[in-house]
Amino acid sequence: MTAWQELGTGTPREARAAARLNGSAPRPAPAPPWPGSWQPLGARFRTDGEGGRGTNFALWAPGAEAVDLCLFDESGRESRHRLTEQTYQTWHGYLPGVLPGTRYGYRVHGRWDPWTGARYNPAKLLLDPYARAVDGGCTTHDAVSSAVRGWPERDVADTVRDDRDSAPYVPRAVVVDDADDWYDDQRPKTPWAETVLYELHVRGFTMRHPDVPPELRGTYAGLAHPAAIAHLTGLGVTAVELLPVHHHVSEDHLQERGLVNYWGYNTLGFFAPHAGYSSSGSRGQQVGEFKRMVRALHAAGIEVILDVVFNHTAEAGAMGPALSFRGLDNAGYYRLDRSRRGYADYTGCGNTLDTRRPQVIRLITDSLRYWVAEMGVDGFRFDLAAALARGSDAVEMEHPFLAAVSQDPVLSRVKLIAEPWDVGPGGYQVGGFPPLWGEWNDRYRDTVRDFWRGARPDVRELATRVAGSSDLYQRGGRRPYASVNYVTSHDGFTLRDLVSYDRKHNLANGEDNRDGTDDNRSWNHGAEGDTDDPEIRELRVRQLRNLLTTLLLSSGVPMLTAGDELGRTQRGNNNAYCQDNETGWLDWSLLDDPQWRSLTELTARLIHLRRAHPVLRQRAFFSGRPAGPDGPRDLSWLTPDGREMTEADWFAPTHALALRLSGSAMSERDQHGRPVHDADFLLLLNAGPEPRHFTLPGPHRPLVDTALAGPPEPAPVTGVTLTGRSAMLLTA
Repeated sequence: MTAWQELGTGTPREARAAARLNGSAPRPAPAPPWPGSWQPLGARFRTDGEGGRGTNFALWAPGAEAVDLCLFDESGRESRHRLTEQTYQTWHGYLPGVLPGTRYGYRVHGRWDPWTGARYNPAKLLLDPYARAVDGGCTTHDAVSSAVRGWPERDVADTVRDDRDSAPYVPRAVVVDDADDWYDDQRPKTPWAETVLYELHVRGFTMRHPDVPPELRGTYAGLAHPAAIAHLTGLGVTAVELLPVHHHVSEDHLQERGLVNYWGYNTLGFFAPHAGYSSSGSRGQQVGEFKRMVRALHAAGIEVILDVVFNHTAEAGAMGPALSFRGLDNAGYYRLDRSRRGYADYTGCGNTLDTRRPQVIRLITDSLRYWVAEMGVDGFRFDLAAALARGSDAVEMEHPFLAAVSQDPVLSRVKLIAEPWDVGPGGYQVGGFPPLWGEWNDRYRDTVRDFWRGARPDVRELATRVAGSSDLYQRGGRRPYASVNYVTSHDGFTLRDLVSYDRKHNLANGEDNRDGTDDNRSWNHGAEGDTDDPEIRELRVRQLRNLLTTLLLSSGVPMLTAGDELGRTQRGNNNAYCQDNETGWLDWSLLDDPQWRSLTELTARLIHLRRAHPVLRQRAFFSGRPAGPDGPRDLSWLTPDGREMTEADWFAPTHALALRLSGSAMSERDQHGRPVHDADFLLLLNAGPEPRHFTLPGPHRPLVDTALAGPPEPAPVTGVTLTGRSAMLLTA
């Protein structure tokens, strides 16, 4: 009899075979825990009424027939404690003497009936969904699956239960002392209109930073180090948007290739900071280290936004690992397909959390409130947010999840950003989210890329995006800052690669270059990758200045990707999700090169101008009308010869455009009701290959000229000739 034949489906014979394979399994402790409380969920350390200390455990598992709480001592030995109390579908108990740092998990008994979605399997050690910390990794092994992976009849393999113990291969939850009063934390509370986002990876940002101590590189403490914060404050960004820091694990196919899920979009613990980014330990120390990082960033005036992945979990499809949710209540947590055996997949990752269910909404909102109230964060960017708003099939903007967030007294006050699409039908929802939500605006990204590579026949679309995308966001009372403008993000080419490669180069990912998008809207300017040609090199750097200038002077909220201001390259890899190496890390030595140092200085100068001048970051959409009878328009569009554009001009082929912002025609008022006034600005754009002369409406001083490595001569001019493929900002 082969091993897979012995594994069986839970009959006595197969159970005996499993015992032979695994050794004698420990039995539940005869003395049950004290009753404890059914809320709050998770493991909460506390002092009991008689002065003793212990931990209350509460687990929502509505279809379970029995639940064993499994504790692990320092040697890794497991002891099981049967939870005998159940209140409102929550199993609970209090264990005196269980202190912070204790590792634990659950084994859940119940029906094995995949045809109805039930996949209970007590051989699998399960992580508490409310765990505040996670210790240990997830090792590739067939025993982590609840079904037999090697079953010869593949079409029914997911229905055959695997009775091998998964404990040696999966992580443990950790009891944490949550006490923290945050008395010394001062949230920056930056208004949306003044926000400048900087998307970064906690590990990749400091792994090569020469001024961060080696033992802190790649950690929360490393990001909190003064050398790391100095770069952020020097640029002038107001918020960091951290790639996922929820505890995540790597997929089997990556581990088999010696790679990891570097970006972290494979969440296992929605309450636990990822242990791999902790310099101080994984037995709860990661929680305190994360909090100290947030405090340090807040002290520097920088908000912390988390990129969160609630659309799916690390358990993948039916043959994926059984790590938590699948074994607790498979049909309660996940969207199942019509057969009930398989999963509805709107994420491309094998499963989708079912936000139609109250308990799933509770899980997500409890997690969000925890990160705000107890961990100190200032907002969230929701990966594949359209999946969270799906009803029975279609995306619904009156979905219970969106309603729950919008009325929540904590969550309605923090920054909420949607990645407004998923991979299902009707999933593209840019411009569709309700008030309170900002959105990643890929319409902006694609338009700006196309304009500067010369792929746009006219300037109509560009003008709409630069002016705040009112066609997408003006409905429902939304503001220009609903548009999170970006040219690059973690997903795709870096800014330097965008002007250096026509094609993706992802062979290092081990997927034969099939992964990653082919719609890059990039241009290598005549050579693929690095080149010694001085003309191509100069043009590429000028294009980087063009893209940064356009981004940071557009209406809306700009988002920079970490390292773009340094000229960072991934050598053409546009999907570096598994590259935890020099491909995915920032190269700080680029600052030693005057060419890239000047790009960083330009970025800081543009952000400073934006922060200093409210006309460059207005809170309301432009009206195109004058503030008074004889005054200028708040926004005017001009042809290169200095006249206002007509309808015919908008439809005429051109690569040149001028826009004038009037600081005296702003509609804004300050907190005391007084009109806000500012200087006038002109932004000139020439994406054509030839020089273009612009006649100006009166004398203006150049502030930025992308044809130059440094600041231009500030003498007033009434006309300028822009170099081909360049931009200029001037003020009256």
